[in-house]
Amino acid sequence: MNCVVCGNPLLCSRAVFYCTCGAFVHAYCWEKHVLQAHQPTFETGIVNLSDEFIANESEEVEEAPSKQVTSPTEGELKGE
Repeated sequence: MNCVVCGNPLLCSRAVFYCTCGAFVHAYCWEKHVLQAHQPTFETGIVNLSDEFIANESEEVEEAPSKQVTSPTEGELKGE
């Protein structure tokens, strides 16, 4: 049996994690599996000396308006 993340064989003398999705992964591949397969939501930030989490200000990226493709009218098809 192989690890679903790295593809290397799972050895009987090493720790193996079994995910609820049915995947068997090495202990050192666990975080990569969770981030890739399950994509949990998370925030980045810092922890101060008072053990308070301070989230980084997220920069909202505005998506460019998508171009709408319209079908040509009959006049455009005939060259008018």
